[in-house]
Amino acid sequence: MGFEHLDKDSGLTALNSFLEEHSYIDGYTATQADVAVFEAIKAPVATGKFPHAARWYNHIAALGGKTAKFPGVKKAVSAYGPATTRAASPVRAASPAKAAPAPRAASPAKKAAPAPAAAADDEDFDLFASDDEEEDAAKAAITAQRLKEYNEKKATKPKTVAKSMVILDVKPWDDETDMKALEKQVRGIVLPGLVWGTSKLVAIGYGIRKLQITAVVEDDKVGVDDLSDQITGFEDYVQSVDVASFNKL
Repeated sequence: MGFEHLDKDSGLTALNSFLEEHSYIDGYTATQADVAVFEAIKAPVATGKFPHAARWYNHIAALGGKTAKFPGVKKAVSAYGPATTRAASPVRAASPAKAAPAPRAASPAKKAAPAPAAAADDEDFDLFASDDEEEDAAKAAITAQRLKEYNEKKATKPKTVAKSMVILDVKPWDDETDMKALEKQVRGIVLPGLVWGTSKLVAIGYGIRKLQITAVVEDDKVGVDDLSDQITGFEDYVQSVDVASFNKL
């Protein structure tokens, strides 16, 4: 039974444990197995809860994610994981070295020669010591190299600036409010990442008109709530400010 429920913490816990000792889902390079597991995860993985899974997820996303042209044939996500990996391992499935002691026990000559038996025990230990210090060091070196390559690639990749288009409804106190002066005050707000757009006056009743004005903001630099607070600060002109529309660009 392979990976399952990757949209839940239970599934991500199993994936995180698997990736603690693996750079990729199958083998030492990215394949369609990584794409299959990547697609089964519905949202970016939380680094704090699942650090190894998050490291792998971000790496695959940087290489193309669901659209990556990796080699191999994509299978169902349940075809991958710790259980399927153990079943496919030829070293753990058959143990010729462990079957060898039987004929040695039947031979008096072998019993009188402890040195060859000790050598056989050493061979068994080397063959099955998949978690020894040398292999751990090799895995750590591979992981460090992959992380270095990922960070270097990420550092050279242009960062996309997240922007939003906002339409604000600025309401005056009454029909005697100077709307031209009000708009001048609003457009006088200058912030990094803020660009004012088109505007118009919209009738709201009893001869009163509101100013409907468009702005494009950089999400990391301009908060819409802070911008609204600055506009309502023009107390001689502005009664209130509402967000009529908010769309990511």
